[in-house]
Amino acid sequence: MNTLLTIIVIIQVLSALTIIGLVLLQHGKGADMGAAFGSGASGSLFGATGSSNFLSKSTGVAAAVFFIATLTLAYIGSNRHVVVSGGVMDSLPAAPAKTVVTPTAPGVPAAAATAAPAAAATTAPATATTTTPANGGQSNQIPK
Repeated sequence: MNTLLTIIVIIQVLSALTIIGLVLLQHGKGADMGAAFGSGASGSLFGATGSSNFLSKSTGVAAAVFFIATLTLAYIGSNRHVVVSGGVMDSLPAAPAKTVVTPTAPGVPAAAATAAPAAAATTAPATATTTTPANGGQSNQIPK
């Protein structure tokens, strides 16, 4: 399906570029007046009136190809069957669980630190080990 989508997009872009080129090659309505009074357009490859007919028909064909490619892309885009099993967050890989580190004073057993955390924090400076966050080493805190 991706190959078909790519081919249709290439056809659409080429037809759009063709339309741009053909429109730029065409003469405006004022150019016919110059050809009637002896301008150099009557000696061209298509003649005085032949170029406008050929270029306008070519522009019409390129426009039809462009519209068909656009409608085909719209049809393919609207009929995609996507299997949704949950939300956006369900497709993310599972992050490892964060470890909660409780600060303990040096020389104080862990049971005593959990029993009286306020007393342990006031008696000695807290030492904590740093863990790497699960989101690639960036924390969600704004530095001060």
